[in-house]
Amino acid sequence: MESKYEFLSEDPNIKVLPIMLSLIIGAFFAILNETLLNIALTTLMQEFGVSLTIVQWMATGFMLVMGIVIPVSAVLMQWFTTRQVFLGTMIVFTIGTVVCAVAPNFSILLVGRLLQAVGTGLLTPFIFNTFLLLYPPHRRGAVMGIVGLVIMFAPAIGPTLSGVIVEYLGWRYLFIVVIPFALFSILFAYKYLINVSEVTKPKVDVLSIVLSTIGVSGIVFGFSSLGESDAGFLNPLVYLPIIVGAAALTLFSFRQLKLDEPLLDLRVFRFPMYTLGVILFLIILMAMFSSEIILPVFMQGPLALTAATAGLVLLPGSLLSGLLSPAMGHLFDKLGPRNLLIPGTMLLCATMFILSNLSLQTPIWVIVACYMLLMVSISAVMMPAETNGLNQLPKKMYPHGTAIMTTLQPIAGAIGVSVFISLMNAKQAHFLEKAEAPTHPATIKASMVEGVEFVYLIALGLSVIALIMSFFVYRATPKEMNAPVSKESE
Repeated sequence: MESKYEFLSEDPNIKVLPIMLSLIIGAFFAILNETLLNIALTTLMQEFGVSLTIVQWMATGFMLVMGIVIPVSAVLMQWFTTRQVFLGTMIVFTIGTVVCAVAPNFSILLVGRLLQAVGTGLLTPFIFNTFLLLYPPHRRGAVMGIVGLVIMFAPAIGPTLSGVIVEYLGWRYLFIVVIPFALFSILFAYKYLINVSEVTKPKVDVLSIVLSTIGVSGIVFGFSSLGESDAGFLNPLVYLPIIVGAAALTLFSFRQLKLDEPLLDLRVFRFPMYTLGVILFLIILMAMFSSEIILPVFMQGPLALTAATAGLVLLPGSLLSGLLSPAMGHLFDKLGPRNLLIPGTMLLCATMFILSNLSLQTPIWVIVACYMLLMVSISAVMMPAETNGLNQLPKKMYPHGTAIMTTLQPIAGAIGVSVFISLMNAKQAHFLEKAEAPTHPATIKASMVEGVEFVYLIALGLSVIALIMSFFVYRATPKEMNAPVSKESE
């Protein structure tokens, strides 16, 4: 029989709020750094005299390192205590931030950035795992909603905050302003964070680490390189890493199923709500990434808006998604997943349909409204689907479930962005081939509109798949590994 205080949030002797604050403060500034630097890439090119291809490694390298360290997080969370993992992660992140702030050249700056990626990559699955251990399933929606606020709000304000800091203080202050908050998070956690996880010290399979590293880095690098040449998938820098990465991940998967103590336990996919949650999570990520890339291209291209204006157009929707996340979490606890996912995916389909009919005559307010509706649908689907999937896992599989979901995020980001941009460019090129005046500015604008509409038509198809899948979701409860998985009533 379960202990009354199996979840520490129900133990009156345990102060959970300081634990949450420790984790959320660290997570906010670590995740903020994912987008904080994007707007400063041009400034860094001028500062260090490097090309766009070189400076892009600040973003590509960040995703690569995150993809490499996240699979290892499941083992780390079973080898070290909660305090050790969090403090170690934040110390690495802080060291990386200091290195970036004082970097005398681009190479040192890149090293600091990659150290930041190590900290960020380990922190996200760790926080999810800790909150799963702290709170019972019927209270997780509200808690995960707060986590969602951090995950959505921090990247949303990153570009805006970055623009102000770079213009008035200089690019080094992008890192300097983070240092005191990171140090505060470390000191606060040192005083208040307690151990909530069980240290089991499973056997570490080195070959699995090697295979996951090659697999994730190969796929992320290959798809990230897709837009760097006109050859597309025919470019060896694209298809060779993807082939090697896919082969390594295939071998990795077979090996995990044979090991008694796998690096990532893929048996989490035996649980239907977890599998559905992962698929819905990936579709929502694709929709979000496509819009964050394609809409600015449309606004700065055919609509001829400035970069600053385009950023302001997207800001209300981004802020709304973060602010709605806690509310969606409370609704998840009260109403269950289906009552959020079905309306959320319907709204997603409607929004994608409108965006697939964009034109040169589309008013700016329509784009603002569409992006806000898109972010509402993402808030209603992403965190509830993820939380419901994790709820079905037995406790010992929490580290694996959170690590797998977090590992898929940079992979989905790299694939989604590169594929959608490639589809847009291909449709644009096809339009220009048939045009009578392919070099005329009006024709070029029309071709870009055609490409954007085509991408959103593909996104609409994915949204319809998500809608269909949402009808098969039910409220999940924790299962034991050998127990039959049966449908629970809402």
